[in-house]
Amino acid sequence: MSRSWKTTILGLLAVAGVVITPGTAYGDDDLWAAATIEPGREGIVEVGGYAGTPLGAGSVLTLTAPSTTTVTGTPLTGLGYRGSVTLGGSTATYTYVGAPTAADGPEESTDSAPTAWKDRKYPFVLSVPADAEPGTRLPDCALVLRDANGTVRQKGTCTVTVGLPAPTLSRPHSGVPLGTRPKMIGTAYPGAQVTVRDAHEEEVCATTTAPSGVWWCVPSQPLPPGTGRLQATATLNGVSAASEQIDILVTDTAPDRGGGRLRR
Repeated sequence: MSRSWKTTILGLLAVAGVVITPGTAYGDDDLWAAATIEPGREGIVEVGGYAGTPLGAGSVLTLTAPSTTTVTGTPLTGLGYRGSVTLGGSTATYTYVGAPTAADGPEESTDSAPTAWKDRKYPFVLSVPADAEPGTRLPDCALVLRDANGTVRQKGTCTVTVGLPAPTLSRPHSGVPLGTRPKMIGTAYPGAQVTVRDAHEEEVCATTTAPSGVWWCVPSQPLPPGTGRLQATATLNGVSAASEQIDILVTDTAPDRGGGRLRR
């Protein structure tokens, strides 16, 4: 794997905050890809699974974007493949142009025609609309690999699931002494079920996010005195996301914090 490929993918993942779900082959003769991408974000869909005979220069892998999404990039470079995106982003391709030359660097030059399309993943950047419903599997994603003559050598489908934006846990504040039953407050996707858990994965409190995107709950049982850790997890339509963890200090004498009544 080339340095440029690693740098590109890691950078995109850091910006997009995307979760890439390893795909499972639908069959020995199928291409496959799977990813979970949040609404309004870009993420990587990696295509793999080719098990046929190696194809020569001029062979083309085409991804047809799922319904409502667009392809915005083909970041794989310097490995003998040329990526392109059609106008409007409904499809994108990688074309095998031949084994890289020595000018591409020693790591890339180990790639050769006999391994073309095999034992490698081919990344496409997809943009999911902001109004996509979390948990939805977007339809019509398709994969086709053709040889230089245009003959279809392998087909496949890809699974793109709309992810859930991570919730926030804005109160209690980390490092501020708390009473034993502090109010938990944060934001999450409207309608999502939010559960706050401690460092032992025990449930502290749970609630449903209001249409405004705000949630709050109070521990059903007093928190034990001492240091601890809290994290909120949101779940909706079978997908989940977690907030950052916060460290807390619970004392018997500190007042319960979290403010007064919160409008939902």
